[in-house]
Amino acid sequence: MASFSLKILSCDRLFYQGECDALIYPAEDGGTEILANHTQMTAQVAVGELRYKVPGGADWQIAVVSGGIVKVDHNEVTVIVYSAEKPEEIDAERARRAKEAAEAELREKQSAIDQRISEDSFNRAVQRIKSAGR
Repeated sequence: MASFSLKILSCDRLFYQGECDALIYPAEDGGTEILANHTQMTAQVAVGELRYKVPGGADWQIAVVSGGIVKVDHNEVTVIVYSAEKPEEIDAERARRAKEAAEAELREKQSAIDQRISEDSFNRAVQRIKSAGR
């Protein structure tokens, strides 16, 4: 299978850099797959699970990501997200507390921008709980 170069960057670290056979990133309308020689593009990454397969690897690697962007250019794919975590790195109890805090914020009257921030926090916490301990 043909591969491409993948780099996954978050605010605090280089999450992954190397060859990749396939990438599925979360988008607002579902998962979107990228394979080798994909057409050039830039798109939005949603909160969710990003999955990628390294050459010779049998299993998909998983990263729980927050919003960001993905750029494909000449068989090089760069994903830039606010945060990226392996499922085993997630503190499920902390994620539950974050979900509860976001739910409380969503019940309050807020400006449109604060409402969007609270929704993003809630969605991220739900995804982290769902993916914890995989």
